[in-house]
Amino acid sequence: MDRYRCFGGFSLHGFVLLLAFVCVIVPRAQGWSKEGHIMTCRIAQALLEPEAAEAVRNLLPHDVDGDLSALCVWPDQIRHWYRYRWTSPLHFIDTPDNACNFDYSRDCHDTHGLKNMCVAGAIQNFTSQLSHYTEGTSDRRYNMTEALLFLSHFMGDIHQPMHVGFTTDEGGNTIDLRWFRHKSNLHHVWDREILLQALKDYYDKDMELLLQDIQGNITDGIWSDDVTSWQHCDDHPSCVNKYATESINIACKWGYKDVEKGDTLTDDYFLPRLPVVEKRIAQGGVRLAAILNLVFSSQETQVGDEASRSPT
Repeated sequence: MDRYRCFGGFSLHGFVLLLAFVCVIVPRAQGWSKEGHIMTCRIAQALLEPEAAEAVRNLLPHDVDGDLSALCVWPDQIRHWYRYRWTSPLHFIDTPDNACNFDYSRDCHDTHGLKNMCVAGAIQNFTSQLSHYTEGTSDRRYNMTEALLFLSHFMGDIHQPMHVGFTTDEGGNTIDLRWFRHKSNLHHVWDREILLQALKDYYDKDMELLLQDIQGNITDGIWSDDVTSWQHCDDHPSCVNKYATESINIACKWGYKDVEKGDTLTDDYFLPRLPVVEKRIAQGGVRLAAILNLVFSSQETQVGDEASRSPT
C-alpha cells in the first residue's frame, strides 16, 4: 500500500473527532516545541495570498476557526498511534556521523531502508498531494486536511537543525547534558530549551511578543532583504533538499560544536544560538507560505510530478 495515501477517504468529521481525542490523551508534542510550530504556522498564514488563505480555511475543521497554528503540532501528537506509526520517520533525517552534508538518495530512508521515508520526502509528497486541491472534490486519493497539517508541521521540522542530525546520537537525543540547572539532551535544547529560555529572559513568557519580533524582522528588520531569496524556488525537490542541507550545516556549526555528553550549557551556548533558532522559524514560515500560495493558486503552476516519490 502507498503509505502516503493510506488515510484517503477519512472524513473531516472523523478528523474533528480524532482531534478531540488527541487533545485529551496525548502527551506533550515533540519536534520544534509547540511554540516553534505555532510560530512557523502563524508566520506562514499571515503571508498567504487570498486564494491560499481561503483554501486553508476550507480544509481546517470548523472548531479551530481558520487558525492553522492550532493544529500544527497534530502530527507529533499522533505519530506513535498504530494508525499513524508509519509517519514517525517522516519527522527527521539521519545523516552519517560528522559528514555534515545531506544527500537525498543516501539519507532519505527509514531504519528498514525504505526510500523516501524522511522529512524531505514527506514534504515533497504532501506538497504533491495538495497540488491536486484545485481539481475539486472528485479526487479521493488523498485527505487534503491531513496533507495540509503534515506539510505545515514538516516544514517546521526540516528547519529545526537537529532534525537533520547524526545517525548514532539520533539527532542529539542521546547526548544527555544539563541546560542551566536541569537535565536535558542536545536535541531537546534545540527543540524547546532555547525558545523557553528566550521567553523567560526577554519576553515575560509571552510567545506573542517573541512572534512580533520575528515577524518584524521579516517585514522591515534584519531579514527583510533576504525574504525574496528564501521564497525563491525553481525546482521544488531541489529546494527541499536545500532546506535539509542548511539544517545539517547549522547542526554542525552551532548544534554539535564544542558539546560533549555530560556538559552543562548556559549563556555561552544560549546567546549566540538564539538568533539562529529565530531565523530558522522565520525561514520555515516564509517558505511554507510560498508553497501554499503555489499549490492553492488557480493559475497554471507546476509543482512537479517528481515530488510524488511515494514508497513502494
